Amino acid sequence: MNLYKAHDKIKGVLLDSYPNISEKHIQFSQTRKDVKGDLTLVLFPFLKLLKTSPDKIGAEMGQKIIQSLELFAEFEVVGGFLNLSYKKEVLLDYFSVLEQQGACVGTKPESKQSIIVEYASPNTNKPLHLGHVRNVLLGYSVSEILKTQGHSVIKTQIINDRGIHICKSMLAWQIYGQNKTPEDTGQKGDKLVGDYYVKFNQVYTQEIAELISGGMDEKTAKEQAPILLKAREMLKKWEAGDKEVVALWQKMNDWVYKGFDATYEKIGVNFDTLYYESNTYLFGKKVIEEGLEKKIFYKKQDGSVWCDLTAEGLDEKLVLRADGTAVYMTQDIGTAIQRFKDYPSTSKQVYTVGNEQDYHFKVLFLILQKLGYSWAKDNYHLSYGMMELPSGKMKSREGTVVDADDLMDEMYLTAKAKCEELGKLDDLDEQQKEKLYLDIGLGALKYFILKVDPKKKMLFNPEESIDFNGDTGPFVQYTHARCSAIIRTANQMKIEFSSPLRKEDITLESSEREVLKLMVQFTTVLEEAAQKYAPSLLASYLFDLAKSYNRFYQSVSIFKEENLQQQHLRIRLTISTALIIKRGLKLLGISAPSQM
Repeated sequence: MNLYKAHDKIKGVLLDSYPNISEKHIQFSQTRKDVKGDLTLVLFPFLKLLKTSPDKIGAEMGQKIIQSLELFAEFEVVGGFLNLSYKKEVLLDYFSVLEQQGACVGTKPESKQSIIVEYASPNTNKPLHLGHVRNVLLGYSVSEILKTQGHSVIKTQIINDRGIHICKSMLAWQIYGQNKTPEDTGQKGDKLVGDYYVKFNQVYTQEIAELISGGMDEKTAKEQAPILLKAREMLKKWEAGDKEVVALWQKMNDWVYKGFDATYEKIGVNFDTLYYESNTYLFGKKVIEEGLEKKIFYKKQDGSVWCDLTAEGLDEKLVLRADGTAVYMTQDIGTAIQRFKDYPSTSKQVYTVGNEQDYHFKVLFLILQKLGYSWAKDNYHLSYGMMELPSGKMKSREGTVVDADDLMDEMYLTAKAKCEELGKLDDLDEQQKEKLYLDIGLGALKYFILKVDPKKKMLFNPEESIDFNGDTGPFVQYTHARCSAIIRTANQMKIEFSSPLRKEDITLESSEREVLKLMVQFTTVLEEAAQKYAPSLLASYLFDLAKSYNRFYQSVSIFKEENLQQQHLRIRLTISTALIIKRGLKLLGISAPSQM
């Protein structure tokens, strides 16, 4: 019995029974905790159409649904809402299906079409920071959730390894670095290079001040600062293939790549393929040349190339500078087309990029359509709000960002302090403890970030994220550990609980019913999270399931229960709760410890 399709079944009954209503009028909401029921239909949209009171239409619809579907035992109309209660037998039958599906619950057969999900997309002039952490966690989790819906997912990133920002780090190292290397200093390569990006900005700021004090206006000073002119000259040499500049670029980028890889491994994300701006910008320039011939683009008197999007309600967009150097749009055009050439079965590309680039992606998708690529209309920008700290916004050039590695180390130390304070790990050896501290610390970080709707700006506070109570990763992890302990006890007691349940011997307590009801919703939650690219929906669901299980644990006895069928159900509910939590956390990139 596919209970997670109950919404569709109810829609079918109502559409057949009431010709003057349409599917858009049929809305469901979360059932309130203080009322009886498992599934709630909103009645307000029907009132004007059917010209009657909520109580009357609710009673009428409730009767039709119960008579037409073998799912519900009873209903109740409360304040404009129709609350329907599943039959005990139906819930237990569906629970048996869940048990049979096991770790595959909610998974659909794999499609032949692929979805490319881009995330991370770092610049090779600095290490990954807190903003990148939200990006990679979102992109990775969305990729894993999409897989549950049968999509073949290709996880990728575009590494921004060229341009003026990279030349700034290179130039500063060349002038001030004294040939220091990661091996000499003991620093990760990305951190070493990032230090020289900050150094460039310090020198640049000082030079601007000196030019202004000499009588130059600020705008001109910013353009004529000697170190910036040198960086621009270096960029031109790089694009011209100057051997010395290219060799320096390769050396410093290699340092950064090793640093990135270490950070990705620690945070637990990976990629199936990589693209480099240094390659794709050339292809983008070629595409723009072809677009000029087809009059999709036009050239201004200064030689710069533009795309006129005013007819579509946008503006004119620069796609190539007057000196022939590329802009971000050049590279993004080339990357998008190259990916579809590499993966011809792709149905869409999902770009995980902050909301300050909303306009950029509107323009990109529109230009790709103008170039004749019909697939561009299905591309999606997974836009997310910026992350801030209690101290305010972060700025890479000023060195005020929160380094991703430092953040993970802080989360580990905070988790360690909390666990030692609770003192529940005395039977674990030091290696097991160290792994657990890292699992809890990273779990807290990931959950705290992913539980927020991607579109919302968020304030990150490490102290708030590590709490064994409330809407946190450690609370959900602790619930899994609690379930694991109960399962171990049942196995140690040699309780045989695998035979089919006798439904007639079972009475569903309200706390048991609540856990079962939430299990029914797991598949629907995965579907919605995939459709909306929103891991926050899954995080919220796992918190609700953890809360409900803990209420169940507090309100009923498991091992002292004399009714063996009731006891077996409770053990099996525990097993399924642990399985769903573990699977759900894995989709969020979070470990599920068996002991805490």
